[in-house]
Amino acid sequence: MTPTFSLHPQLLADCHRLGRLSATHLLLHRNGSVPWFILVPETDLSNLLDLPPDQREAVLADCRRVSDYLTADLGYPKVNVAWIGNLVPPLHIHVIGRRPGDACWPKPVWGHLETVREYTGQEVMAIRDALLNQPD
Repeated sequence: MTPTFSLHPQLLADCHRLGRLSATHLLLHRNGSVPWFILVPETDLSNLLDLPPDQREAVLADCRRVSDYLTADLGYPKVNVAWIGNLVPPLHIHVIGRRPGDACWPKPVWGHLETVREYTGQEVMAIRDALLNQPD
């Protein structure tokens, strides 16, 4: 872990902190209307494609782990992945399970997710355990 690294306050306000995967901090967006994960690598770079190749591959492997959870375990047919950073500048990757009929289908979640469903503590723990206790 980088000694000076800290998660952006907006990410901490918007998300449950689940723990660490191999290359990223794993966050779960508080709005449970869609399963929305945010993965944060420890870097000063703001663009995923600018990461050194080994780090980029490790970050993408973490994204794949979350994507597999969304499709195989939760049955979501579509996974949206994005790193935008216009409002919250540190590099962070959104990995979101989508399906027809979800809270804002087919629109993107940003600015269109009006329904708010809070996760229970038990749900957060179950999601954390499922993702952090998977074999690599």
